[in-house]
Amino acid sequence: MNVNTKPESTFKLEAVHPDPSQAHKMPYAPAIKIVGACDLMFLSGATASPLYHNHPHQDHEHIHPHSIEDQTRNAMDAIKSILDSVGASWKDVIKVTKYLTDFREADAMHKTMHAYFGDWLPASTTVCINQLSSPGARIELDMIVALPKQASK
Repeated sequence: MNVNTKPESTFKLEAVHPDPSQAHKMPYAPAIKIVGACDLMFLSGATASPLYHNHPHQDHEHIHPHSIEDQTRNAMDAIKSILDSVGASWKDVIKVTKYLTDFREADAMHKTMHAYFGDWLPASTTVCINQLSSPGARIELDMIVALPKQASK
């Protein structure tokens, strides 16, 4: 199979809005329904740190930009590399969990993420936490992705 072509989907993702007239008020879908068969991929949390870094952590690998926008872009770019490696797109993401150390930065984070997701609004949860895995990290994102089932070989 050519890695640059996505197999024809055997499933469809649909946003679920109990009251569609109110959907414009939210930066996410209340729920996403998978119609048909697919595989699920669960992404580990991504921060502004490089996707591949040493454990235990080495401080020089975890020097983060200060702005939430830059940190969000770093995390989203790391996630994009994972999506690209399996032939998925942002429209295949069905659930995002966002961990922020300062909830006042949620609007700037959402605006930055919008540049990646466009009009697609996956189901979403935002949690404000005290700190993340490395000093200066202000955001961590994990996602669930619906993937087309691969044809049997």
